[in-house]
Amino acid sequence: MGREQNNAPIYQALKRHLSNRVVRLDVPGHKGGRMNKELRDFLGENCLKVDVNSMKPLDNLCHPVSVIREAEELASEAFGARHTFFIVNGTTAAVQAMVFTACKAGDKIIMPRNVHRSAINALVVCGAVPVYVNPGTNKRLGIPLGMSVKDVEKAIMENPDAKAVLVNNPTYYGVCSDIKKICEIAHAHGMLVLADEAHGTHLYFGDDLPVSAMAAGADMAAVSIHKTGGSLTQSSFLLCGKRISEGYVRQIINLTQTTSGSYLLMVSLDLARKNLFLNGRDMFKKAVDYADYAREEINKIGGYYAFGRELENGDDFFAFDSTKLSVHTRDVGLAGVEVYDILRDDYDIQIEFGDIGNILAIVSAGDRELEIERFISSLGEIKRLYGKDPSGMFDHEYINPQVVLAPQQAFYNDKKSMPIEKSEGMICGEFVMCYPPGIPILAPGERITRDILDYIAYCKEKGCFLTGTEDLEINNINVVV
Repeated sequence: MGREQNNAPIYQALKRHLSNRVVRLDVPGHKGGRMNKELRDFLGENCLKVDVNSMKPLDNLCHPVSVIREAEELASEAFGARHTFFIVNGTTAAVQAMVFTACKAGDKIIMPRNVHRSAINALVVCGAVPVYVNPGTNKRLGIPLGMSVKDVEKAIMENPDAKAVLVNNPTYYGVCSDIKKICEIAHAHGMLVLADEAHGTHLYFGDDLPVSAMAAGADMAAVSIHKTGGSLTQSSFLLCGKRISEGYVRQIINLTQTTSGSYLLMVSLDLARKNLFLNGRDMFKKAVDYADYAREEINKIGGYYAFGRELENGDDFFAFDSTKLSVHTRDVGLAGVEVYDILRDDYDIQIEFGDIGNILAIVSAGDRELEIERFISSLGEIKRLYGKDPSGMFDHEYINPQVVLAPQQAFYNDKKSMPIEKSEGMICGEFVMCYPPGIPILAPGERITRDILDYIAYCKEKGCFLTGTEDLEINNINVVV
């Protein structure tokens, strides 16, 4: 079927639609841009003309039978999946569909605590109960790593009634667990394996990169094609293996996904899949070459540490995604978020995120050598102009949680708002997180400790963008009564 990967069924159907001069007596009301000319001029005439509603020639995302169905089948072949769903509600929707498919209210799911908020939100909605496996940590970098196989196996043995194991593949920082071994153990105990591959599109097409979830034997994978695969923001694939019922998953997706699927997002997925299949290996080799070069040059500056495969240990840092340009900044006396802000404000360089000890730059074949050089030289200048003694800086990103209540129970319990500095010892009733990366510092049902309060205060001081609480100023927090 490889030759058919040259096709893009949704794209081809939209091109036919553009040429048929149909009278538009349906939604959307902008009528191909005629109702809002400023928007049309800004986004482009063709963009507005193909922003259409479901109709017979264009198929229906909720129940595809023609061009969307064909596009799903091509994506399945390209990614090595039994079936693929086009997701237009973001990878958040794909992660939540995985959890809802595997778990009902009261079911246990084994997962690392350094999951994206979407996974814990799924537990709030469906009532599943997390069994957290604390990730490993790298003391020098202060970051959470992957899950060790022995810790996952211990959680499985202690919770034989768990329905699934969720794995980050990779983490935001590029760290992978031994997902192949985790799949073997989980399947031997009748559990599904769900992979959050929000940051792993390229694992399906790159050479000498960590194994993809589908190749490792996972049952479902949520893949953010928009992050590193070239589709529009908010578009993703949900990949499923042979143990999963396609029809049931579609029913689960249709519980929450829009019935007005955006054809702009769908056609971007269709064309991204085609491009990835035909050109992915060359594109991701270029991305790795850029990132490897930048790592080498940044490490020559001194103080910064652009880490990579030298940290692989066959356990909780089983493999490293070489496309990730993760840089530890604390030894130059700057929090990652401070470097993030300086790069944007003083050098017009927008990187992915900065936390209290690290920055992450996303590198792709769409970058230019000159831009990579500019990033490297800017880091050198920032060290010279702003670097200082690192003593007294916070030295870790991850604090093991004290889980008291299940997320759903805490979130929907009676709560009261109180000043965050007076909440020590209370049970959190909402989320607190830095975004990005969107990994909760506190999730509903967890004990608020002095360590966590100190960490939140430090994040505020350094300028992290905190989210999740009802109080937008993050001065008050909802606690369980």
